Order: sequence, then structure tokens, then C-alpha cells
Amino acid sequence: MFAARRALNTAARVPTFGSTTASRGLKVLAVLYKGGEAAKQEPRLLGTVENELGLRSWLESQGHEYLVTDDKEGPSSVFQKNLPDTDILITTPFHPGYLTPELFEKAKNLKVCVTAGVGSDHIDLNSAVKKNVEVLEVTGSNVVSVAEHVMMNILLLVRNFVPAHEMIERGDWDVSQIARNAFDLEGKVIGTIGAGRIGFRVLQRLQPFNPKELVYYDYAPLPEAAAKEVNARHIKDLKEFVSQCDLITVNAPLHEGTRGLINAELLSHFKKGAWLVNTARGAICDKDAVAAALKNGQLRGYAGDVWDVQPAPKDHPWRTMKNPLGGGNGMVPHYSGTTLDAQLRKTFWRITLLVKPKNLPISLLVRASTSRSLTVNVNNRTTPNYR
Repeated sequence: MFAARRALNTAARVPTFGSTTASRGLKVLAVLYKGGEAAKQEPRLLGTVENELGLRSWLESQGHEYLVTDDKEGPSSVFQKNLPDTDILITTPFHPGYLTPELFEKAKNLKVCVTAGVGSDHIDLNSAVKKNVEVLEVTGSNVVSVAEHVMMNILLLVRNFVPAHEMIERGDWDVSQIARNAFDLEGKVIGTIGAGRIGFRVLQRLQPFNPKELVYYDYAPLPEAAAKEVNARHIKDLKEFVSQCDLITVNAPLHEGTRGLINAELLSHFKKGAWLVNTARGAICDKDAVAAALKNGQLRGYAGDVWDVQPAPKDHPWRTMKNPLGGGNGMVPHYSGTTLDAQLRKTFWRITLLVKPKNLPISLLVRASTSRSLTVNVNNRTTPNYR
């Protein structure tokens, strides 16, 4: 249901463009986040408006137009005003340009959507299929980065780190107030919802902590050798799964089957005082139900970097929610998959336009200098891709 059902329209066909396109350069529109002074000081922040994924000089040398913006909200935004004649749209999960069915109707020239990262739920995939628009993403580019972020979230919740640090900033010192809600990871039952590329790597990284048991919930079991490698048990029923876990981490794509998956009813089946980590997609969790569960102690802590709308509104409940002891909140902006190392891996791909002779189509290929495939044919995938 999760890793193997990543809902991308990435069928094996290669997109072809007619000879009209061949007679002109393509228009490439990128919606990225604004980096400000940080991007000027750190050129490796490639996913910013200022550094433009490092693509401008190459694209323009090939005769293509390249427009980069962070302005994405509303009909007067740069994003929406330029969609009608855009051939290739590049977006990121960190500052997503939401491509709705209504916007697809306006995007008459659109042929390819590239996600500079992993996760394309900001694009209406049903409309992409209907309009024969390819949706591609840089598969595997940031799985290590996100898995490491999950581990950080797990430890900061279990060890009650954030309130401890805030205490030091205030100039206070009260060990008992922190230690009363601090635990060890050893001896705990830890589970992942989703055991694909990220979930599997989280299980790998949890083993040295000597947990009581590692478990996972996914629509299909891991291959026998993979399950043995991480010593993880497959639980088929979601309610049974959550009822057994001391800590749960969400590592699943957002689609119709996972939107709102963790709601008030499911949270009632959690162990009282369990921890929940979500670095997948914010909309997998009901924001109000999570905030209420943390406030009443059903959840001991919630951490992650994904929000149901990004950027998150200033009054979003996850910004300020606390458990009964005044802690348990590990929320940060969405950056787990956009570390400098992850951004460097994303530069290993580039859009290559091969212009063939007149009256023959242009083929667009997305290539990587690593051996990792950039596209996933979910329609044909039958087992989780955990590597």
C-alpha cells in the first residue's frame, strides 16, 4: 500500500514532442524556495531561487528559456501566469507548486513535471495521466538524508531533548523536570509505517540500539532476505501494529490510501504515551487529532518536518502543541531531504534535450550519473523497492 504504490505517472514510455516544439527552445519553469543571504553565502544550496539547481547556463546554452520563481500562490503568481506555455515544470517537495486539476487545464503545453527530490503528491497524478504528462522524480537522491533525520527525531523525543535545551537557554537548571520524561531507546518496540527506501534504512539504523523488537506495516512484506537483515516482523493489521509499538515512524507516500490515515480513531489504538515521528507527508496525519492526542498525553511526543500545507501557516497547531509536561514537540521546517549532501546528489541528474532532424520528435530524457533510476513504474511494481 505504501512503498510500492508511490503514485507516479512514470510509465516506461519516453515523452515525445511534436515538430512544432522542435523548431523552438523549450520553456522550463522551476518553482523553488527563496534562499536569501544563506543561498548567496552557500552556493551548494542548489534548490533555491538564487542558485537555480545549477541549470541555467546549461539550459540557456541549449537555446531553452529558464524561469525560476518562489511565487506560487494564486492566479497572479509567477507560477500560475507562466503555466500555459511551460513545457517542463520543475518543483520540489520543500516549497511545492501545487498543480491541481484546474491548473492542468490551463497548462496546454506541459509535457513533463520533474520533482527535484522524492514525493510528487503536490501534482494531481490523475490529471497527469489524463493529459499524458510525465511525472518524474529523482528517486533515491535523499533517502539517506531523511532516514538520518528520522533517527534524530526519534532520539530527541525519547530523550526529551528539546525541553532540556530550552531550559538551558532560559538560564534554568532542573534535572528532575527533564529526566521525568526521558527514556532509553533500548528495549522498546519500534515500528515503521512503510518499509520502502527510507523505512528500510530507518530499520537498519535502529538495530544497533538493541530495541525489543522492530516491526513494520506495509501492504506487502519485505523480501525474506531483507526482513532477515533488519530482523523486522511484518504486521498486516494497522490497528494491531500501532497497539504494539512504543514508537512509530511514518515513511510512506501520500496518496488516496494514506491521506488522513493517522486520525483520532487510529490514535485511540496507540499505546498511551507512544511517540510518533512523521517525515513523510504532513497530510498523512490529521493535524487536529495529533495536537489533541499530544495535549492529553495519548501521544508523548510528535516530531517531523512535514506539514499539510507548506509553508505552514503561523497559527498551525503543530507549531506550539505540547504534551502535559510542556514538551514533546520536535517540529521543524521541511528540510530533512534537502541537506547540502542531498542537494549535491540531485545535481547528478540533468535534463537532456535531444533535438532530432526536422519532422521527427524531440525526446526528453532525465539522466543520472549514478546507477540509480530516476523513474519508477508503479503500475508494474509488485513488491516494495527497499533499496
